[in-house]
Amino acid sequence: MRIIGGKFRSKRFKAPNTITARPTTDFAKEALFNILNNSYHIEDLIVLDLFAGIGSISLEFASRGAEDITVIEKDKRHIKFINKMVEELDLFDSIHTIQLDVFKYLKTCSRKFNMIFADPPYSMESGFEIPNLIFEKELLLPGGMLVYEHHKHVIPADNEYFVETRNYGNLSFSFYEMPE
Repeated sequence: MRIIGGKFRSKRFKAPNTITARPTTDFAKEALFNILNNSYHIEDLIVLDLFAGIGSISLEFASRGAEDITVIEKDKRHIKFINKMVEELDLFDSIHTIQLDVFKYLKTCSRKFNMIFADPPYSMESGFEIPNLIFEKELLLPGGMLVYEHHKHVIPADNEYFVETRNYGNLSFSFYEMPE
């Protein structure tokens, strides 16, 4: 894995074999950030990364200047790896990790974000409840976006805030946007 752009561009990192996460591919990550760079000033975003895995997306946001990133991951090994990367890259002021089940976090969260990225395990049947939970709890600021990563054969949740789906290999990003 590597960081695609920003301050830590081309920084490579390898997660230990004990990590069970499925990281977003570099190809898909590069395409995603090209889309986001055309619509947002990354350095101004308040970001929430759900099902963070090894933190690849959060590290990419931080490398590109985002200074307020909340990372939610329930696996202790994954959080330990993310914290190691935060320490190695001196991102203590930018990335804040919380080891907790995403659904528990969403039910109690009252903070609002400009950008929410969710990448649940592809096998998680309840995964597409997340867009509805996010909009019911009004967790996005006006103009904010939810990016939902899923397998390309999965049909995105029927939600009034759905904008589009883009496919990259075996994965897709579905975009949901809170009106201004």
